[in-house]
Parts: sequence; C-alpha cells; structure tokens
Amino acid sequence: MFLGEYNYKLDEKGRVPVPPKFRGELRDGIILVPGPEKCIIAYTPEEWEKLSENMRTGTLAKDKIRKLNRALFSTAFHLNLDGQGRIALPVPLRTFAGIGEEVVITGANTYLEIWDKTLWEEEKTNSLAQAWQIIETL
Repeated sequence: MFLGEYNYKLDEKGRVPVPPKFRGELRDGIILVPGPEKCIIAYTPEEWEKLSENMRTGTLAKDKIRKLNRALFSTAFHLNLDGQGRIALPVPLRTFAGIGEEVVITGANTYLEIWDKTLWEEEKTNSLAQAWQIIETL
C-alpha cells in the first residue's frame, strides 16, 4: 500500500527521486501513464498486470476495450529506477500533467500519483473537502 505525500524538485534531466520507502516495491520497474486528472499514475509491474488482465477478461464491449487499450498502452512508459532511486519523467507525460520544477509524489493505495506541486495543492484541497462526504456513502 502506498501512503503519504513527498515533495521533490526535478533535476536538469527531468529526473525525480522515488520516495526511499517505495523503492523496494519498484525494484522491477515502474509503469507510468497519464491519469484521469492532470497527474501521472505510477503502477508497480504487478499492479499494471492486474489492470491489464481485468481489461482482457472484463465485460466491456470490444470497441470500448480497444479504445481503452489504445489510450492506456500507447501512452504508457516502463521505466527502471537508476542507481540513486530516481526515474526520468518522460516529456509527453510531464507536458500532459503540467509538471514544472516542483513535484509531489502521493500514495494512492495500490499506485502512486505524480503531480505538479501547484496542481496537487488545488486537487488536495478539493479532495479533502469531499472525502468525508464520499466515505459516508460507503
């Protein structure tokens, strides 16, 4: 389970450290994809495989599966952490997420989210305002 919020700065090569407590879980790499909100979603290979399997065996119509496959797999990047525990965020994903110099990596249960710091502060405020209302409907 991924928990917490971690603030970093991109280096001149577009690299960002992965929080040290998560590096062991990501020793086999990390899969990055654009998220539904303006962020980058980071999956372990194991979680990515579960998502892929659910798409293959799910009950969605074939045309929806094809669109979903195109949207997710064509924009996904499989990266490995370097010797210092960093990943180089691909330019297309940085552009999509509006990531500047300051980055926030947040735990989101079974995956991580990578945000531009300003966009994260806005999203966090909105999410916190709605969280308890959502919990009470569970």
